[in-house]
Amino acid sequence: MKALRHYLEQRDWLARVPVKVLAGPLLIIMILSMMILPLPPFALDLLFTFNIALAVMVLLVSMFTEKPLDFAAFPAVLLFTTLLRLSLNVASTRVVLMEGHEGGDAAGKVIEAFGQFLVGGNFAVGLVVFMILVIINFMVITKGAGRIAEVGARFMLDAMPGKQMAIDADLNAGLIGEEDAKKRRSEVAQEADFYGSMDGASKFVRGDAMAGLVIMVVNILGGLLIGMLQHDMAFADAGRTYVLLTIGDGLVAQIPALVISTAAGVTVSRVNTDQDVGQQMMSQLFVNPQVMILAAAVMGLLGLVPGMPNLVFLIFTALLGGLAWWLLRERERKLVEEEISAAPAPVQEAPEASWEDVQLVDTLGLEVGHRLIPLVDSRQQGELLGRIKSVRKKFAQEVGFLPPVVHIRDNLELGANSYVLSLKGAEIGHAEAYPGQWLAIDPGQVTGELKGTPTQEPAFGLPAVWVDGDQREHAQVYGYTVVDASTVIATHLNHLMHRHAAEMLGRTEVQKLLDKLGEENKSLVEEVVPKAISLTVFQRILQNLLDEDVSIRDLRTLMDTLAEHATQVQDVNELTALVRISLGRAITQQWFGGQEQLNVIGLDGQLEQVLNQAMNGNGSLEPGLAETLMSQAEQALERHEASGEPPVLVVQHNLRALLSRFLRRRLRHLVVMSQAEIPDDRHLRITTLIGGR
Repeated sequence: MKALRHYLEQRDWLARVPVKVLAGPLLIIMILSMMILPLPPFALDLLFTFNIALAVMVLLVSMFTEKPLDFAAFPAVLLFTTLLRLSLNVASTRVVLMEGHEGGDAAGKVIEAFGQFLVGGNFAVGLVVFMILVIINFMVITKGAGRIAEVGARFMLDAMPGKQMAIDADLNAGLIGEEDAKKRRSEVAQEADFYGSMDGASKFVRGDAMAGLVIMVVNILGGLLIGMLQHDMAFADAGRTYVLLTIGDGLVAQIPALVISTAAGVTVSRVNTDQDVGQQMMSQLFVNPQVMILAAAVMGLLGLVPGMPNLVFLIFTALLGGLAWWLLRERERKLVEEEISAAPAPVQEAPEASWEDVQLVDTLGLEVGHRLIPLVDSRQQGELLGRIKSVRKKFAQEVGFLPPVVHIRDNLELGANSYVLSLKGAEIGHAEAYPGQWLAIDPGQVTGELKGTPTQEPAFGLPAVWVDGDQREHAQVYGYTVVDASTVIATHLNHLMHRHAAEMLGRTEVQKLLDKLGEENKSLVEEVVPKAISLTVFQRILQNLLDEDVSIRDLRTLMDTLAEHATQVQDVNELTALVRISLGRAITQQWFGGQEQLNVIGLDGQLEQVLNQAMNGNGSLEPGLAETLMSQAEQALERHEASGEPPVLVVQHNLRALLSRFLRRRLRHLVVMSQAEIPDDRHLRITTLIGGR
């Protein structure tokens, strides 16, 4: 019973194993078997035919792939096909030397066909053809493909740091998510592995060509000795018999080897585009009518030379001329279509104005100069549209509501490289970007200077230089952060969206947030809005939070707080302060991460007393005190940020709203927190004082 149970378990395991898993081991076992076990001629015919079909399939796959990674298994396929051909050479050599004295199809029909039909039964012609195939394969295709693979592997490894930095820059700018970054990093690593593997795998093909030449010599010498010494054949008969079989054996192996070498050359020599090799050749080789006309003229002149095959040359002259004529007609047709589409419409009587003429203001807008149009044109593979989508998605994930769609239009009144970002029809930012160039941003620790157009990074005002593509790697080596024009605009947009998040949050967005929360907590939503507070008050609370860079993702905690206090407190600012205390752990996490000790900016004791007295008085600051406070706050913030700490000022709860409104007018990136917002498990440490001596 135990043996039966073990047998059933093994049978079930084999039934669950997919065929793809067994393909590799079975192929290796078959190859080793061919080297060890004698095969009948019919089996050799099947295997030789399979080898030819496999080579053709590999060539076609390499022709129709658009990127090298689409055929990432090619190095392994190259190894297996090489081993298959060598094992077939061993098996066929055994049959040729053992049964070759019988002549004819002693080694199989395939070898006989290649030895008789392809070279006409002439072993001298067969030797020449075989040597030419070996030379073509070894000296031209294999050597060239190996060199391309070697250079490609070296360049790919050299470019890896720059590609990784570009991925990190896109991730930090919010243009891609963590999953997209992992996928792009994986693709970069796979490309490096692929070209490295191809560099090594190309040596298999060269070794195979050399082995074919050696095997041919060994087979001819061995056949002559066996024929004359063992089977008493004359030298001429032994030479004719065994040389023809050896030539057939060599040709049937070298032709698939030549096909596989061609596939290797196609794979490593392609350029990454959205087209396969055939499409690239047709779309770039036969598109210029001037080239066709000149080629037809040259062929026609050669066709008129006496003694030349005039008819053949004139046929190709006619074909090239006809192709040039067709290309010219296609170009004229496209020009006519463009002129028709661009022609002004016939003058008509102006219609009466209607409500359709009223153009509502776009919440978010982007206007670009004419040189930036390719960045936002999907027909020209503009990358900016995709990056803007990623920015909106990441904004929604971080801030807590979906921002409005960015409406993009061209504006010929702008500078050629200028763009303008607008909110509700009013400009909120503008800068210049240069397509085809790279912006090298100085993070403060660069080791060299670059030649280019000096500028400032538009989002954060860092010093930067627009450089050409040939200086990109130098900039990365010097420590610059290098980004393209699309990334610059998208980062600028992302920064301004966070800065003006409160203005983008309208009643429509607030209602959608309530509807989304109501899908799970309908009773909570109804208890707060509209029973306790109105939708307008709720919108103002959310806008107050967004205005100080506080995420509203935790809508449930926010609503719980309002449900508890809104019946007793009606002032919007007081409700906002209570909500901030409830969200204190998230606010602290946003600026300090998991740190237990929080190094912050604090107020000097005397200054704090003065501010408390001002709050208890008329609630406003005297002009002299206000200017002194602002000046000292700027100096303290500069010292604090120089030490690498977050720009956070912690004050008493009753002072937080006043100081935040006052200080953030000039120090926009300063964060003012209340002591009540700090969780109990975090420890405050005031490292910088405002007003201290």
